[in-house]
Amino acid sequence: MKLLLVEDEQSLRESIEKYFSEEGSICETCGDQKTAIQKIAVYNYDCILLDIGLPDGDGFAILDFLRSTGKNECVLIISARNSLDDKIKGLNLGADDYITKPFHLAELKARLMAIFRRKTFVTNNTLEYNEICVDLLGRRVTVNDKVMVLTRKEYDMLLYFIANKGKVISKNAIAEHLWGDEMDMLDSFDFIYTHIKNLRKKLMELSGKDFFATIYGVGYKFA
Repeated sequence: MKLLLVEDEQSLRESIEKYFSEEGSICETCGDQKTAIQKIAVYNYDCILLDIGLPDGDGFAILDFLRSTGKNECVLIISARNSLDDKIKGLNLGADDYITKPFHLAELKARLMAIFRRKTFVTNNTLEYNEICVDLLGRRVTVNDKVMVLTRKEYDMLLYFIANKGKVISKNAIAEHLWGDEMDMLDSFDFIYTHIKNLRKKLMELSGKDFFATIYGVGYKFA
């Protein structure tokens, strides 16, 4: 999962980033409204963890920007404000949930996963596509009931393609999803071909099918 954490309290920001990174997610961070909007304008995320009390304005403006530009990221507000008016305002502006500080990181993850399940129509923490079954909590993939051994990037790539099945995904979009804003430092997209090749081979060994269609000059489609 690719996350953006918008939080100006450095110690909390670092602890949340460490927690989700160790869980296997890409977690980008920023501490102000301006940087958050710049990132959201350029990159796509699965979910945004949003503090509404920021040094250069409130997080509600970020929600406004998201919805006015037609972006569909899940948004979980994390805030010290516990007033009913703030909760209602955030939800009315398009936030998916609201959690009040202080909170346990395990609860934050549970709320985040609940939002992700609702948005992607996943039930019981399991994502299924034909004979492919993904245990989202255990990060375990089986094909025809046989365990498929994947690297972290291969797992993230498979999840991304299943979530976007039937769509043509550009190499740039794949790189952005797997590496976040670090993709700007990459010299080429050759590594994507290598990951696709390895993932395709592993899927074919267990399923006998080739799920990937190469759209020359554009990218790939999972179908």
